[in-house]
Amino acid sequence: MDRRPIGVFDSGLGGLTAMREFIRLMPGEELVYFGDTGRVPYGGRSRDTIIQYARQDVAFLRTFDPKAIVIACGTASTTALNTLRVENTIPIFGVVDPAAAAAAAATRNKQVGLIGTKASIRSGAYEMAISRYDPDIQVTALACPLLVPLVENGRFRPGDKVVELVVEEYMAPMKAAGVDTLVLGCTHYPLLREVIARSLGDQVTLIDTGAACARAVCTELEEGGLLTDRPAPGRRRYYTSDDAGDFSALAALFLGAETGLAAERVNIASY
Repeated sequence: MDRRPIGVFDSGLGGLTAMREFIRLMPGEELVYFGDTGRVPYGGRSRDTIIQYARQDVAFLRTFDPKAIVIACGTASTTALNTLRVENTIPIFGVVDPAAAAAAAATRNKQVGLIGTKASIRSGAYEMAISRYDPDIQVTALACPLLVPLVENGRFRPGDKVVELVVEEYMAPMKAAGVDTLVLGCTHYPLLREVIARSLGDQVTLIDTGAACARAVCTELEEGGLLTDRPAPGRRRYYTSDDAGDFSALAALFLGAETGLAAERVNIASY
C-alpha cells in the first residue's frame, strides 16, 4: 500500500474528466491536479515547446512526491510521454494506449474515427497504437482546433448554436467514412459528448480517453500494490497557471460538482 499522491496534469481543464473517473474508481487516493490554463491550448504548439511545457508540469507535480503521474492531455501524451518516461524514475501514464485498446475492442466494422488537437493528429500516435491492437482497422483522423477554446470558455452544451455548428462540420468526414467508433482524442472533448452523439447518432461508440486512462492506471496501481489503504475520501488539490477563480468556477462543471472548488495559482515558468 502506498499513501503518496497521484499527480495529474493537462494543458487546461480537460484533464478533470480523467480526475472525475479517478475519484469514482479510487475514492481514497490523494490527487494533485495541475491545469496549465495560462498556456492552453498545447495543440497548436511545436513539439519542442510541448515537451518543455510537459517537463515543467512534471517538475511541479514532483514537488508533492507522487507515486505516479498521469498526463491527462492527448497532446502531451502523444508528443512528450516517451521523453518524460526516460527522464523520470516514477511511473508516468498517458491517455493514448488505453483509448486505442478501447477503440479496437469496440469497433464492429473496423472503421474508427479520431478527433484531436493538431499536435496529436500530426504525431500519428493514436493510429500506431490502434494498429498494434488490430492492423486491419482503418482510422479517419481529423484535427479539431476550435473545440478546446470553446470548451475552456464553457461553450459545450447542447443548444449552443456555435458549438453545434462547429461539431457538425467536424463530424462530416466521420459520417462519410462510416465510422462506428470515435476516439475523443483530447480530454476536453467528453464535455461535448452529448453534442457529438447527437451529430453522429446512437450507432457510434464514443471513447472517452480520460476515463479509459483512469481505468488503466487504477488496474496497474492495484496490480503493483500501490493503491492506498487510506479511507475515502482522499485529499484533492487543484493548481492552475492562470486565474484561480476562473479555474475554480469551470472546474466544477468538469467534475460534476455543485459548487466551485479551491484552487491555487502557480508560476509554472519557475519549474
